[in-house]
Amino acid sequence: MHKDSKAERIKRMNIPAVDVPQEIADRVPPGQAVTERFPILHEGEVPKYDMSTWSLRVFGEVAEEKSFSYEELLALPRTQIVCDIHCVTRWSKLDTVWEGVLFRDFLKLINVKPEGKYVMLHADNEYETNVPLTDLMGDHILLAMSYDGKPLTPKHGWPLRLLVPHLYFWKSAKWIQGIEFMKEDREGFWERNGFHNVADPFQEQRFSGEAIPIPEDEWVRKEFD
Repeated sequence: MHKDSKAERIKRMNIPAVDVPQEIADRVPPGQAVTERFPILHEGEVPKYDMSTWSLRVFGEVAEEKSFSYEELLALPRTQIVCDIHCVTRWSKLDTVWEGVLFRDFLKLINVKPEGKYVMLHADNEYETNVPLTDLMGDHILLAMSYDGKPLTPKHGWPLRLLVPHLYFWKSAKWIQGIEFMKEDREGFWERNGFHNVADPFQEQRFSGEAIPIPEDEWVRKEFD
């Protein structure tokens, strides 16, 4: 990846005027614009899968490495949630509806060692992103399989994506294929390329180093659903 990265492009953009209605102001992080549509942003091509061989691998600081087929994941108890989502490129979408397996429920199938306090999500296109295990134990954290009452589309992460709505959306990795439990934290793809390691939208934790409050408006020119 060139050093003139997405983080650098965001820092160079001009700040747009954002008019957030008062009735939703407490739900919209600083510097975000609310959209009714669902922008499509990702690195690389949308992958294609042979579902007869697809699996989700769980490894690292676990008593036993395991793999789950898509059929096995579909057979698990599922939960529907409604949440707001926030992208580092300055858009927020409110009241989104998702369905999948609560991450904390999935953990009941995994014997994670006590020292496995951090998680790396491994996804297609050699993407990965890191999240502390404590951030994945909440009521709205899903291994998501459907959006808005329908199966995920390929462009939004089918067959499986993580949903971590309280963090910037790059942490909600699309096309996940591996969950690694780790003793120590390790930076993922965007975290190595100028983005904040924690990614709290309400703290505007967009970038590593100095927090420069300058947005990117490229998302308005991207494909939408």
